[in-house]
Amino acid sequence: MSIEIKVPPVGESITEVVLSRWVKNDGDAVEMDEVIAELESDKATFELTAEQAGTLKIVAAEGDTLAIGAVVCNIEEGGAAPAAKAEEAPKAVVAEDKAAAPVAAAKSGDSYATGTPSPSAGKILAEKGVDAAAVKGTGVDGRITKEDALKAEKASPKKAAAPAAAPAVTAVAGARGERRQKMSPLRKTVAKRLVAVKNETAMLTTFNEVNMKPIMDLRSKYKDQFKEKYGIGLGFMSFFTKAVCEAAKDFPAVNARIDGEEVVYNDFVDVSIAVSAPKGLVVPIIRNAESMTLAQIEKTVIELATKARDSKLTIEEMTGGTFTITNGGVFGSMMSTPIINSPQSAILGMHNIIERPIAEKGEVVIRPMMYLALSYDHRIIDGRESVGFLVRVKQLLEDPARLLLGI
Repeated sequence: MSIEIKVPPVGESITEVVLSRWVKNDGDAVEMDEVIAELESDKATFELTAEQAGTLKIVAAEGDTLAIGAVVCNIEEGGAAPAAKAEEAPKAVVAEDKAAAPVAAAKSGDSYATGTPSPSAGKILAEKGVDAAAVKGTGVDGRITKEDALKAEKASPKKAAAPAAAPAVTAVAGARGERRQKMSPLRKTVAKRLVAVKNETAMLTTFNEVNMKPIMDLRSKYKDQFKEKYGIGLGFMSFFTKAVCEAAKDFPAVNARIDGEEVVYNDFVDVSIAVSAPKGLVVPIIRNAESMTLAQIEKTVIELATKARDSKLTIEEMTGGTFTITNGGVFGSMMSTPIINSPQSAILGMHNIIERPIAEKGEVVIRPMMYLALSYDHRIIDGRESVGFLVRVKQLLEDPARLLLGI
């Protein structure tokens, strides 16, 4: 008995997927619930499993776009079928050329044809841009003489334009190949959403800078104890997440969104964290981050980042979010203007930490500084709120004791 394996429903808004990879090959024996292929939607990657044990018969190829419910493969009961014996390649038959006639060489005469310029006349005509066909020759057999060429040049009503010199070809060392690759569903969705955000929101960006020394000193002092107690390292993301949650209490519009003609305010903070995955940018969510400790946030960040790298994130883990944090500093970014993650209204961009001279209590000192960028939708967030929110985040980061005390 053979059964059809079809594309399962993977989300309410998803109508098609791409068969990104076959885990098993055609004719392989598969077990019940064994992973046989990977399907990629515009939001996540899913595993397709065998619904019975048997022999796999592939229907769709890697890279195919399949609608929900389309047949991907068949599974026949029984073990793997023996590999078919390779057929002997047919011998090439060489066609015999039965009518190969020699090509006669064209004979050229020794005399000049009528209207042919002499060498000196041809040089003059070429330099002056005069067509030899328009010149009447007076020489033997109508040959164009030097005098004919000089007279034709004088009689020409308009000097013909000299032919443009062919551009010099510059030799380039090395290969100059190019390749085309079809955009993945995830990349196409990201592209559409980013363009839509730029076109549909009144996006502005405000900047500030933060002295990271207090946080770095705190991490240096307690990192060993923190790791010993919780089994994870103490990173920067937990501090920024807590700072955003505290600042959102004073500036709720930053954590809100527009829904039609209404503004929806949230009494919770679901923080989306931008993660660079092998197949593109994804934004898994830390749910109710405002109620989590630094250790809980760090554990959640590690779990989500690991799933993103392994393409194991579910749609639920990437759906929603009220505010986004993106860290371009891990790639060396000094400053950028991040794009809002719609339908959210704001996104905080972290950047590289660079030691710079700053004025502190009347003295020039060297401090590890980071630029912060807050991109926001001006339709819902005013300049006072955006600047105030970013200043509040800066204050909390430069005095991390406030994060622990909630003041």
